[in-house]
Formats: sequence, structure tokens, C-alpha cells
Amino acid sequence: MATGQETEADLEAYDELETRIERIANVGNAAGILRWDQEVIMPEGGTPARAKQLSTLSSLSHELLTDERTGELLDELEAADLEGEQAAVVREVRRQYDRATSVPQDLVEEISETTSNAHPTWMEAREADDFSIFEPTLEKLVELKREYATHVDPDADPYAVLFAEYEPYLDLETAERVLERLRDELVPLIEAIDESDAEIETDAFAGEFDDDDQEALARDVLDSLGYDWDRGRLDTAPHPFSSGTQFDARVTTRFDESDLLGSITSTIHEFGHANYTLGLPDEGYGTPLGEARDLTVHESQSRLWENHVGRSRPFWEHFLPIARERFPELEDVTAEEAYQSANQVYDDNLIRVEADELTYHLHIVVRFEIERDLIAGDLEVSDVPEAWNDKYEEYLGVRPETDAEGCLQDIHWSHGSFGYFPTYSLGSVLAAQFYAAAEAELGDLEERTRAGEFEDLNSWLREAIHAHGKRYTTPELVEHATGEAYTAEYFIDYATTKYGELYDLEAY
Repeated sequence: MATGQETEADLEAYDELETRIERIANVGNAAGILRWDQEVIMPEGGTPARAKQLSTLSSLSHELLTDERTGELLDELEAADLEGEQAAVVREVRRQYDRATSVPQDLVEEISETTSNAHPTWMEAREADDFSIFEPTLEKLVELKREYATHVDPDADPYAVLFAEYEPYLDLETAERVLERLRDELVPLIEAIDESDAEIETDAFAGEFDDDDQEALARDVLDSLGYDWDRGRLDTAPHPFSSGTQFDARVTTRFDESDLLGSITSTIHEFGHANYTLGLPDEGYGTPLGEARDLTVHESQSRLWENHVGRSRPFWEHFLPIARERFPELEDVTAEEAYQSANQVYDDNLIRVEADELTYHLHIVVRFEIERDLIAGDLEVSDVPEAWNDKYEEYLGVRPETDAEGCLQDIHWSHGSFGYFPTYSLGSVLAAQFYAAAEAELGDLEERTRAGEFEDLNSWLREAIHAHGKRYTTPELVEHATGEAYTAEYFIDYATTKYGELYDLEAY
């Protein structure tokens, strides 16, 4: 709220700014629906027109944001006596405005059209297992994003500028420090697991499972967690994602007849994203107060539901009977066996989205290091496959045999999303901190999970995190929700305790 000292002119200026940014948000949300359509149901031949449609919407949004009047309103309001929600809106719009006005409109349009055309090219390269098909497109995207970063801040590290696109309030040094801490703590833990003599169940979900039945089970998962079907839907996509607004937050997943567990965890993960979006305040729609607080917080919500809930022992005590109704062949599987299979640590995993909870972060380190080198000009695009394979061999002890299971496995670079990957690990760390704070306030969450009762946890998340939109910066939101500064300690404690018990590790 404002202090009460603002003038009538200030109020009029704020209302005008809010009307302007609501128009910008609506253009962006319309583009989001077109992107969802492109990845889910658009016919293959629709790409050329879709690229132009998205480019036009991107251009329109850019024009509205960078209009001289937007700057005038921001200047006027920053001189006014605003605080609370109004001050937060002005802060967020100012940040967007400053970045947008520093980038030429023709570059914005070129990036938009290039990324739209990059998606089918990436898919073609992945299906053909041939990086050379995608190489020219990736090379162009790297050049365009370098140019973009230079326009935003010519004196800054270009990669730091791009990272701030996804996480503006935790700096790159924080990301590097967290990734280094995870590497230092998890590598010896993973090595101890490799040397452990513990025999855990790894094949509880072995078999062939019909795609249609898997989809029905995915809907059971969403029902159980409390997904709002009146404001959402479930579809499939090559790379699962969630997108939308608080009025329409959609989930996609994927099915592999030999990987039932993968479809369950993927669906829970995307539920976490959609659940956050649906929890944003309706009255804030079209303004930063109705938008998610960037990707670290967004990822914390998906990882909290996927790992702290969906991979927990109590969850499988609750959900396994539901799964057996769809798949009677699971009749002899116990909840403990399901739990162990859901948490096994792989020694040969090459695919990030199929990785276990621990080695997952080394997948992030590989991508982080490669894209930093690309943006810095220290790695040629043509050398990406070899660099990727070398790092996997060094960090994970496995070497991809194909481009499809190597550097072409993720969709993000086709979106031009350089700087995105660190937020996965930053979000996982934050998930543990949020979950610990929720449990400290609510008491034992395991009993609620075992009973399939998720409303208390969801209510806590909505009140502590979702309801605030972008009112707070990331550090402020973490402090508000947990009473502490952002820290990796809760994740390290969670990971070492959980996996030390699972694999009978005396040192843990």
C-alpha cells in the first residue's frame, strides 16, 4: 500500500502505468498460448506462420514497454511517495523498462523469430541424432544473445547479464557458490553410495505400461495433489513443461511404456510449477503482483512437490494403492520397494530429466559451464558435442554415445535460454529450505502425506510464497517465508540424511 502522501496526480500516473502494463501482460500471455500450442498440438507445417505471429507479438510488447510514456510514468512515480505493493510494481516495471530500452527493437524481433524457427530445427536434429543440423541455429542464437547482453550492460560479464534475465535478485556469484558447494558435498556422497554394499530395490516399476493407462494415472496424481482442473489441463510434449496464468495453468508430461516412474515424477514436477502459477492472486493479474517471483522460486515449487513429497516414503504409502488400481501388475510391490526405486542413485544416467535427485546437479554443472564458455567465446559451437561428452565422462563417469542423449537432449538452448540452468539447482536448494520452514510451522508433514492430505502444505505455500507475486525480491521473499537468508544448509542436511539412511552410510 502507499503511504497516503501521494497526490492525485501520482494516483492517476499509477493507474495509467498499471493499465499499460496489463496490456503488455496480455500480449505476453497470448504469445504464451501460441508457444504452448506450438509445442503440443500445432501441425508441423505451421512453423513459418507461427514464427511471424510470435515475432509480431514480441515486437508489440516491446513497443508498449519501451514507449516514451512508460519512461515518463516511471520517472514520475519514482519521485512520488510510494511504498509496499505500488513501489514493488514500479520497481519491477523499471527493471523491465531499462533492459528493454537498451535493446534495439530489430534485435528483439530477430531473437524472437530465430527462437521460433529453432524449435523444429532442434527437434529434427534430436530425432536424426545429428548436432550439425542444429549447429548453425545455435551459433546464431549465441551471437544474438551476446549482442543482447552487450546492449543491456556493455561493462558486465555477458553471461551474468543473461543469468539475471531469469534470476535478477540472486547474483551469478551466489549461483556459482551454490553449485560449487553442491559439487563439493554431493560428489563424495555419490562416491560413498557407489561403494555401498546396501541392496535396495531398483526394479519395482519394471515392465511395460500402456500410454493411455499412464495418462489415466497421471490424472490420478494430479487429482490426489489437488490440481484445479477448472483452470488447467494435461497434455503431452517432447520436453514436459507448464505454462499459463492464475486463470489457466497447463501441465504437460510425457510417457514411455518402459518408464512408469518417470511419467509420475514428471507429472508431479510440472504440477508444482502449475500449482504456483494457480496460487498467484487473481486480483494481481496483468501486473507484477500477479506474476511468479522468477525461476529460482518457481523451480523450488516443482522440486518441493517432486522430491520432498513425491519421492518420500509416506507418499508411496499413500499413492501405491492408487497406482495398483491402474496397474494390477504392481500388486506385489511394497511401498518401501517403490520408495527405494524412486530414490535409487544411478551410476550410468545420461539424461537430466531422468536423473536421480543427487546426480541431477552434476547435469546442471555441465550445462552451466558449457554455456558460460559459449557466451564468453571460449568454446566454439562446433566443439559443443565433444566438450559435453568430456564433461560427462569427468563428472558423471559416463560418456554419451549419441548427440540425442548428449548435447541435444534439452530444449532450452533452442529457446535462447542461456543462463537458465543454474536456477534448477538454486531452486532445489530453496525447496529444502521452504519445506523445512513449512514443517517447522505445521508440524509433521509426513503423516499428512501418508493420508493423502496436502491442503495444509499447499495453504502454507500459498500464504508464504504464492500470494505475494513479485512484491518481494527473491532474498526478501525467502526471509519473509522462512525467517532466514537463502542457504544451502537445509538441502545438504536433507540429502545427506535421506541417502545416508537409504544406503546405510555410516559417515552420514
